[in-house]
Amino acid sequence: MDPVPTDDRTNATSKKDKPPTSAPSGSRRARRRMTGKERREQLLDIGRTLFAERGFEATSVEEIAAKAGVSKPVVYEHFGGKEGLYAVVVDREMRQLLDMVTGALTGGHPRELLEQAAFALLDYIEQYTDGFRILVRDSPVAQSTGTFASLISDIATQVEDILGREFKNRGFDPKLSPLYAQALVGMVALTGQWWLNARKPKKAEVAAHLVNLAWHGLDGLEQKPRLIGHRRL
Repeated sequence: MDPVPTDDRTNATSKKDKPPTSAPSGSRRARRRMTGKERREQLLDIGRTLFAERGFEATSVEEIAAKAGVSKPVVYEHFGGKEGLYAVVVDREMRQLLDMVTGALTGGHPRELLEQAAFALLDYIEQYTDGFRILVRDSPVAQSTGTFASLISDIATQVEDILGREFKNRGFDPKLSPLYAQALVGMVALTGQWWLNARKPKKAEVAAHLVNLAWHGLDGLEQKPRLIGHRRL
């Protein structure tokens, strides 16, 4: 039996009348445009991550813009350039760390205060690792703030008064409290910089050893320390 011939016109008509396949609803739905504030926060988050991974010099505006899905002028519009973005990131991290240290100093006993200060810094390193990596790098931005040294100085200022009162109670010269504050905070901060990569021993153990060295050093402090070597200048 011969096959029934096919009417080409019928096929053409059926193809023509067939409704087109509907496109996915997501493609028809317009993507919500970010507000200026949301875009700024997005750029800050991307910049923070890249600065922590590569440093300031190795990070480019092109890369920041590409990861944000925007053009370079958008970055310049919000921050004036890479330096402006970096400065805002650093300022935020410094305020975060200073707030954590200041808020932690609630104990009444000086040794407990040392423990709280050590824990505050180690907590920051653990919770805001990218931020700390940025802070310990030398800042390329020409300003009085934004360097690791200036951060140490700012934190030390928070504990000067505490040390000053303790010095006065023990008969030491309270005018020396800024010097000792810088020394103590610097010791904790540099140890924290080492612990950032080592992560051993555990945080509580690191804090205990730091306070052990600091406290017993302060406990046996001489009112007028003398050098035992030959050098005097």
